Amino acid sequence: MAETRLETSMPSSVAEPALVAKPGRPGPQRLSSVGTAVRLLKCFSEGEAELGVTALSKKLGVAKSTVYRLASTLVAEGMLEQNKENEKYRLGIALFGLGALVRQRMNISNEARPHIFALRDATNETVHLALLDGDEIIYVYDLESTQAIRMRANLGERKPAFCSSEGRAMLAFEQPAAVEAILGHPLQPRTPKTDTDPQHLRQALAHIRKTGYALEDEQCEVGMRSIAAPVRNAEGRVVAAIGIAGPQQRMSDAMLERFLPLLVETATTISSRLGHKAPAIY
Repeated sequence: MAETRLETSMPSSVAEPALVAKPGRPGPQRLSSVGTAVRLLKCFSEGEAELGVTALSKKLGVAKSTVYRLASTLVAEGMLEQNKENEKYRLGIALFGLGALVRQRMNISNEARPHIFALRDATNETVHLALLDGDEIIYVYDLESTQAIRMRANLGERKPAFCSSEGRAMLAFEQPAAVEAILGHPLQPRTPKTDTDPQHLRQALAHIRKTGYALEDEQCEVGMRSIAAPVRNAEGRVVAAIGIAGPQQRMSDAMLERFLPLLVETATTISSRLGHKAPAIY
């Protein structure tokens, strides 16, 4: 089997896009409307799969006009559907998609857990398991190194996808339209080493597709380097990424080259646990 070696001539990573300006703090009425919408969705059950405006109004204790307004918004977002024959509402297909994402995250976390613990023990550097959510990654596991100086990311923490090794390991295998949508926003550097040229990102993602892993050198966090490899599901789609991160003093090219086969093996093992079958090599 061919030895996996680290390539250090990767194009520079690119920076995160400028964050969209956040609206002002919502007032009580806005928060109340969100809460009521959530409660409206929870009114449905196996025994009451369809409910009309009157029934929802009684269950929620709000005016019919409020129910109609909320229901219309939820229908537009795919969270509800309306039966044209009786004008009653039922849960929409968009909720199925969200539930599938939650189930996928739980499956990946469960299957990955013993293997990422083993990887952390073998390297004694911080190991991450991350999922892609739009133009961001979210950490679902953060196994810290036992060494005094180490990389840390809180569970649930988000970072721009293209300035982290895990994010780029997943973005490299995303649909081109999704990547171009991210590049359509202005890019803003996170560190002095972050490259803001969208063309450099395209080159970096092409390099990742060729080598099968991503290398990040202080583009996301000052003083930190990391490598990451994608995790695939039974359909061959990239659904997560495993990363090893640590301070640049320890994460030399030689150390990264030593860690890379362990990383790739871990990602391959987790992928196989999710049903992925790697193509045979003859």
